[in-house]
This record gives sequence, structure tokens and C-alpha cells, in this order.
Amino acid sequence: MLPALVRKTWRDDRRALIGWAVGVAAFTAIYTSFYTQFQDAAKLKQDALPKGMLDFLGIADMLSPAGYLQATVFSLIGPLLVLMCAVTLTARTIARPEEDGGMELLLVNPVSRNTFAVQRLAATTASVTLVAAIPWILLSVIVPGIGMDISLSNVAAACVGLIALVWCFTGIAFLVGAATGKRASVLAVTGTIGVATYMANAMAGMFASVSWLRWLSPFHYFIGTDPLHTGWHPAELATLLIAGLATAAAGVILFDQRDVGV
Repeated sequence: MLPALVRKTWRDDRRALIGWAVGVAAFTAIYTSFYTQFQDAAKLKQDALPKGMLDFLGIADMLSPAGYLQATVFSLIGPLLVLMCAVTLTARTIARPEEDGGMELLLVNPVSRNTFAVQRLAATTASVTLVAAIPWILLSVIVPGIGMDISLSNVAAACVGLIALVWCFTGIAFLVGAATGKRASVLAVTGTIGVATYMANAMAGMFASVSWLRWLSPFHYFIGTDPLHTGWHPAELATLLIAGLATAAAGVILFDQRDVGV
């Protein structure tokens, strides 16, 4: 039997979770399924966009299967969707009940504060992992179904990288929420970090003078190694996982020590 707090978290978030899952599934399926029909449009778009813009988005080409998937699913909109899901759901673990005055009812459960935080985070992490795994599930079926010439192992590597990226930002969002107890802070701080680190990775790919910035960006460890072409990179995936675990652990500690509003 799952802990009561885990079940309650899933029950409270079920509508949002279903909405995000449907949205990510629709986005992935539409863009991927119409790969052959989109080829002419992709060529026009690639010819129309300046090379600097393509470099900024990390798109080598939009015509090969790997380049098309990177440009559509893994470059900007796909990660943005799953990260928005992760941040908004994670903001509900600590910050929402604290702001809404429901924290007292949750804390009456016969568990320590650490256990409370871990169970709430575990439930949310499972939810966002499910949403982030949807592209992997769909691409595993659609890619061979429409004859895209790309290794499913490379597709899996990119999808696992997306999941690891989500874990990293889930940890960051949880840390901010546990430290402040404010949803606005979770959204603002995590959103700012996401935009800043995406820009850092993009700028590092365009200008050699700031190439060192890539090592500060989670997006480099996710897609900077070009997994759709080069396959698995365990060290980069481990870096994202460690970052997520470290920030989540810090959040649990801060929540345990902070004077929580009830």
C-alpha cells in the first residue's frame, strides 16, 4: 500500500497531470507523425532562418530524422512543456498548501517533516517522470511506424536525457518551494534559472569566448552532446541526476528547519 500522502498528492494533481500528459502526447504525436509531410515546410524554414538562429537553437539541420526530431521535439518546445509541468506540479508539494492554509491538515499525519517532504516529492517526481516519458513511449512506436531512419537507441538516449533534465529542475523547484513556501518564488526563480541556463548553453555554442558557460547549463548535459546522433552519454545523465538529488535533499533539510506557516 502506498503512503497516504503519496495517494493524496496524486489525487489532488490528477486533473493537471492528465492535462499535461494529453498536451505533451498531442505535441509529440502531431509533429512526429507528419514528418514526411513537413519535409517541404522544414526545408523552407531551414532556408529562411539565419544560420545564427539555427546555431542558437542547437539545430544542425531540419531535414534528417535526427535533425527534425531535435528541431521539433527536443530543441525548445518539448523541453519547455515538460519543464513547465514539472515546475507547476512541484510548486504544489510545499508552497501551495502553505499559502492556502492547508499545511496544518497535511502535517497532522503521523510522520516526521522529512518523511512528509520526501513523500510529497516522490509523488510529484513520479508524476512528472510519467509526463516526460510520454515522448519516449510515442516515438518508440511512431519512428519505426513511419520509417524514420534513426536508431531507436539514440531516440531513447535523448528521451532519457529529457527525463533527467526534468528531475534536475524538479529538484530545483522543490528546493525553492521548501525554502520560501511561496508558489510565486518557485515559478519566478526556477523559470529564471531555466531561461538563463538555456541562454548560456545557446551562447556557448555560438561564441568560443564563452564556451565555458555550457558546463553551467543543465541543457548542455541534456542535448548538448547531440544524443540523437551520438547516442548515450552516461556521465552527462548522471550529472543531471546528481543535481536533482542534491537540490531535492537540500530542500528536505531546509523544510525541516524552517518555521512553516500553517
